[in-house]
Amino acid sequence: MDRRRSTSKLNSRLTRLLLLLFIFCFRQETVQCQETEPPSSSKQPHFKNQLQRIILSIVLGVVTGLICALLTALLVRCFLRYISRTPILKGPVIFSPKIDPKTLQLALTNENQLLGSSPNGKYYRTVLDNGLIIAVKQLGPFSECSSPESQSKSVKRRIQQELEVLAGLRHRHLMSLRAYVREHDRFSLVYDFVPNGSLEDAMNRVRETQLQLGWEVRLRVAVGVIKGLQYLHSYVPQIMHYNLKPTNVMLDSEFEPRLGDYGLAKLTPYLDGATSGYSAPECFQNGRYSDKSDIFSFGMILGVLLTGRDPTDPFFGEAASGGSLGRWLRHLQQAGEAREALDKSIIGEEGEEDEMLMAVRIAVVCLSDLPAERPSSDELVHMLTQLHSF
Repeated sequence: MDRRRSTSKLNSRLTRLLLLLFIFCFRQETVQCQETEPPSSSKQPHFKNQLQRIILSIVLGVVTGLICALLTALLVRCFLRYISRTPILKGPVIFSPKIDPKTLQLALTNENQLLGSSPNGKYYRTVLDNGLIIAVKQLGPFSECSSPESQSKSVKRRIQQELEVLAGLRHRHLMSLRAYVREHDRFSLVYDFVPNGSLEDAMNRVRETQLQLGWEVRLRVAVGVIKGLQYLHSYVPQIMHYNLKPTNVMLDSEFEPRLGDYGLAKLTPYLDGATSGYSAPECFQNGRYSDKSDIFSFGMILGVLLTGRDPTDPFFGEAASGGSLGRWLRHLQQAGEAREALDKSIIGEEGEEDEMLMAVRIAVVCLSDLPAERPSSDELVHMLTQLHSF
């Protein structure tokens, strides 16, 4: 019995010991697990930080590369623009094989015949050594004496570029620019000389009965003028005349018209178009100019050809005439008395008179106060060529 009791006590002690060992081992394992878990959780934020740094470095590198590429492209573009900009040429610039630079330079230094003058320049007639007769227009000073040299150079370069564009225009009803010469403070433009002078000169001789211009010739002049305008208006970029009036319509030996002074408004700050009696109303009201402003000026020229009257005639200052050539024509047209406006020296056959009365209607439409109501140059070419066969 004592053995059994001692054996049972021993077994119970062993059981307690094993239980204590088990508990101890379990606690030890739990402690190890707790000690190993924190390092694994701390590694995740560290890994994320490294990944974010790598991505940020890549993004910054790409952005820096793009900025450097853009700056490089900008510098290259500025350099190419600098080396390709139009150089300021000295001496005569020739566009015709008939003109020799040295001969032209010598001719310009000689005393030449003055043909006319305006606030934006003077016209001369000169003869070259080879017998070629040319017309020279000397533009007024294009820069003030007080302007800095850099500004003066930019103005000269801009004028030179505009002249090169004008020199590229070729049409039978335009005065072609044959050459130009840059002097110290002005440009001289060289054109073909036309023997019959300007339309203004011709109409003055008609009023003084020194010249007879029939309706056929006058209609041919009107068609030539509008065809010249059509060419300018359809050019890309569009070119507007800005100063269309009889003094700028030159007549060759066959009385074919050629437009002069077109496109010069960008070159001369003192262009007298805005003060001309041929200017459209919007030029005085808001200073806006468009191709329809050229159409108004053409309407005035057509009115002069039809009536033989000068728009500055004191007759148009009277209340009975409406105050202007355009209003007078509109009044007679609406009253059915358009025949009263026609120049008596051109009233002839019945067929021609019908053409002239139709031309009065066209002139009245061109002289509308609203630009939108005026026809385009394309439409006018069609209208006028339908009056007669050209």
